[in-house]
Amino acid sequence: MEILRKADISAKINILFGTNNPSYLDFLVENARKENPQNYKYSIFLSHSHHDAELVKKIVLILKHIGVEVYVDWMDDSMPALTCGITAAKIKQKIKQNHKFIFLATNTSIDSKWCNWEIGYGDADKYQDDDIAVFPVKENYSEWKGNEYLQLYPSIKRSNDTLYIVYPNGEKKLLTEWMIK
Repeated sequence: MEILRKADISAKINILFGTNNPSYLDFLVENARKENPQNYKYSIFLSHSHHDAELVKKIVLILKHIGVEVYVDWMDDSMPALTCGITAAKIKQKIKQNHKFIFLATNTSIDSKWCNWEIGYGDADKYQDDDIAVFPVKENYSEWKGNEYLQLYPSIKRSNDTLYIVYPNGEKKLLTEWMIK
């Protein structure tokens, strides 16, 4: 099992949609935003750094392709334009509302105060029910720095072209199985 690189995510997008053209991906993401959330049986809160917006768009498209609704705060028109206490309250509500919590763990998000706060809240709400996972993604030719506390959670890794949830004890299951549990 290995950690995905940003290039792996781009390659998957190329396979699924035939392109990595940013404006076409923006079009696909915008259409995905307009979909009715009731079209999906399961939903995910995706914790991420806003500095990883292009990667987030690709992750959203991949997850929607396997049949789950994905909540991303900056795609929510009801969120305040500037972060404030209302932002934090809405994020807490959205973490509770969604079935699963995925922390998109890039080197940027690991350094983010908001992301660390979100995973702490997600831990309190989702950990006991096996509804939280870390999705480590590294730069193409660098190391993923991680943090020790992230080793507590199952992580999303790949083997060949298949995504798995890998538990700290070494057990694994298909990502699609985990999502619809």
